[in-house]
Amino acid sequence: MSLAKITSITGRGVCVPGNDIDTDRIIPARYLKCVTFDGLGEFLFQDVRKHADGSAKPHPLNEARFQGATILLSGANFGCGSSREHAPQAIQKAGFRAILAENYAEIFFGNCTTLGLPCATASREDIAKVAAAIEKNPAMEIVLDVARQEIRFAGQTVAAPIRETARDGLIHGRWDAIGELIDGLPAVQTTAAKLPYLAA
Repeated sequence: MSLAKITSITGRGVCVPGNDIDTDRIIPARYLKCVTFDGLGEFLFQDVRKHADGSAKPHPLNEARFQGATILLSGANFGCGSSREHAPQAIQKAGFRAILAENYAEIFFGNCTTLGLPCATASREDIAKVAAAIEKNPAMEIVLDVARQEIRFAGQTVAAPIRETARDGLIHGRWDAIGELIDGLPAVQTTAAKLPYLAA
């Protein structure tokens, strides 16, 4: 299985501000009964985006000017709460290809990485700079350079570090542990054939 080498992400951004945005807010628990993850993007941030009757609440993801954004900005401790894999799946299925936040809950970060969804960090001040530039020009192109660990936007550059193990996996196409196991199956079979206690 050959995985894409994710060295940079280019796209437009949208900021969903706030700290401690948990996985239940990202994708409410009632959507966890799905058989596949395919339709989860439609319900991203459902309870803070929609009223019970389905009408829209004020929310950045409901604004036409931010439609098509592929880089999600937020605050500290993003993805906290339960460890549901559905949260990063919903973000990715909604069209996002990268996240920029102050920091992340540990399991959420790992679940994102195994989807090839980079989670870069930046200081609160630098995220505010990027968010202000997006507010001024929602069509602005942003580059998250995974290899260089920086965000480039509107003629500015800010540091955007990514944990080294995740960064290495992303830029070398080794971000899916199951894919690596499948790739290594021939070597496992060769080794197993040499072990006398596994002989038929």
